[in-house]
Amino acid sequence: MYITRETDYGVRCVLYLARKAQDIATVNEIAKAMHIPKSFLAKIVQRLVKAGIVKSGRGIGGGFSLAKKPKNISILDVIKAIQGNSTINICALDKKMCRLSKTCSVHPVWAELRGIIEKRLQKENFAKLI
Repeated sequence: MYITRETDYGVRCVLYLARKAQDIATVNEIAKAMHIPKSFLAKIVQRLVKAGIVKSGRGIGGGFSLAKKPKNISILDVIKAIQGNSTINICALDKKMCRLSKTCSVHPVWAELRGIIEKRLQKENFAKLI
């Protein structure tokens, strides 16, 4: 499974908000604390809001906070929110992507590894990480 830089920044953002508990944080604050380019973070936060992981507040005193308790947000949730489903080999995601998937002796290995990795990432929630 390949984790993009954008996804890594998304994980850092959620981790920061999990540490802040119920407090609201601005993009500037998160970017500075987690070493994320501000312009990049603004786009990432919008994806997290759309996925229901983060909620936003507008106006003076506005910012971002978690929409759920940290124990109810897994690393896999953040990965899927930012980059969608991913795997170490595309054929493990969709057999139609490779003409050899039906007869390939390696395909079951990729599919099994995808399952193992996703289960592990689903178990890791942000309450454990703060």
